[in-house]
Amino acid sequence: MGRWERALDAAGVHDPGLRADYGRQREQVSRYKREVTLAAGLLLPDRTVPHVIAAAAFMHRTDTLLDSGPPAQRRAASAEWQRKVAEGLAAGRTDDPGLRPLLNSAHAHPVLRDRVLDFLAATDADLDFTGFATEDDYQAYVDAYSLPGFMVVAALLGPDGDQTAYRAACRTYIDAAQRLDFVNDLAEDLADGRLTIPEHTLREHGVTRADLEQARDLPAVRALLGALLDRVDRTLAESLPVIDLVPAAHRPMVRCLVGVDGLTGIAARADPGALLRRSASPAKAGALRLLAREYLRARRLRG
Repeated sequence: MGRWERALDAAGVHDPGLRADYGRQREQVSRYKREVTLAAGLLLPDRTVPHVIAAAAFMHRTDTLLDSGPPAQRRAASAEWQRKVAEGLAAGRTDDPGLRPLLNSAHAHPVLRDRVLDFLAATDADLDFTGFATEDDYQAYVDAYSLPGFMVVAALLGPDGDQTAYRAACRTYIDAAQRLDFVNDLAEDLADGRLTIPEHTLREHGVTRADLEQARDLPAVRALLGALLDRVDRTLAESLPVIDLVPAAHRPMVRCLVGVDGLTGIAARADPGALLRRSASPAKAGALRLLAREYLRARRLRG
C-alpha cells in the first residue's frame, strides 16, 4: 500500500468515490504547487495530509474564480461560489465532486468549516482592491483578506480547542509572508495593473509608480525594496513563536513554511533590481537542506 493510500485510511476516508475525489485534488495541487504536496506528504502525519490537500485545493479554486475575467464576471462568480459552498457546508453534502473532499474534511475537523466561511466572506476585499494609500491600509488588507485565507489551511495545523493565541501568531506570520509576496511578485502584479506597495511608502523613498512599471533600477528603488525586505525579516523573526503553538507533529511543516519564506527573502535581497522584472526563488540547495532537516525531525516524531 502506498503512502497516499495509507494517508486516506488514516484520515478515515474509506468510500471509493470519495477517495477518488481526494486523489484528483492531490493531482491538481501537485500541478500548481508541487512543493506543497511534497512537503505535506513528507512532513505531516498521514491523518492530516488529505485534509490539507482538500483545503489547498479549495483555496486554489477560489483564487482562480477571483482572478478570472472582468470585474463584474468575477464578482458574480464569487457570489455564486460563496452560495454553493455555504449550502454544501450547511447540508453536509454536494453534487460537486470538487467540493466533496472539503465537506468531508470539515466534518472531520469542524474548525475548518468556520475558517472557510470566514474566507469566503472576506473575498470582496480582494475583488475591491485598488491599491494602498498608507501602511494602515495594507494592514487592514492583511486582517480582512490575507489572514482569513491563510487560516483555511493553518487551522488544520493548529492546536485543538481554542486557537486565539495561535491565530494571533499566524497574523504576525502572514503579515511577513504577504509583504514578501507583494515585493517578490511586484513585476507580475504591476503587469496586471496592481500596485501593492503603499503610496505613502513610495513617497517616503522618492519613488514613483512609473519607476516601478518601467523597471528603473535606481538607487532609490533599491533602497525602497531593501527597506521592505528588512521589514519582512523583522516580522518573520517576530512570528517564530507560532511554531511552538502547533502540535509537535505539525512543527516540521510550520518550520518549513517559515524557512522557505526566509530563503525567498535571501534570494530577493541578492538582486533587488531583478524584482522589477521577475520573482526570486529560493536556492534549490538551501530548500532541499531545509526539507531534509525537517523530514528527519518528522520521522523521529513518528518514531
